[in-house]
Amino acid sequence: MNTSHGLAKRVCLGRISAAHGIRGEVVVKAFTARGDDIGAYGPLEDEAGERQFRVRGVRAAKKGLIVRLEGIETRSEAEALRGVMLYVPRDRLPEPEPGEWYHADLIGLAALSPDGGRLGEVIAVHDFGAGDLLEIRPEGGGETVLVPFTQAIVPVVDVAGGHVVIADDAGLLGRA
Repeated sequence: MNTSHGLAKRVCLGRISAAHGIRGEVVVKAFTARGDDIGAYGPLEDEAGERQFRVRGVRAAKKGLIVRLEGIETRSEAEALRGVMLYVPRDRLPEPEPGEWYHADLIGLAALSPDGGRLGEVIAVHDFGAGDLLEIRPEGGGETVLVPFTQAIVPVVDVAGGHVVIADDAGLLGRA
């Protein structure tokens, strides 16, 4: 989630991975629970918030979702969108179920030790295929640390309170 442009908190719903066919359709890797929800929350925005995309049609395919975007009519226009991340403002989305969070809600939370000491700040959430990882910027600076986002390692997530608790049993943040 990028707020460096002064934009309100946003959630990334997908990424355009390729053009599809000759009529301007794109292949989208959706990050929504249900793929066809990609257009359910209104116009999508690029990362900078400078361009909006209205979804006009969605269908599933083996390689991802095939999406028709308003105003994209040719393969060349579709190819130019490769790699574009698609966002919506956080306030357009429903509240998550208990025990679930939008990644955007986790960014900026303080990372605390079980005794309440400040370890750092959550700056990103990654999924490289083996489960979510929280990227923590240590309080005193230095290299960021990736922490498995599991109940055992992150037993407390308090979005309203502005923090997560990191059970640092493995010494992941240098405090074994």
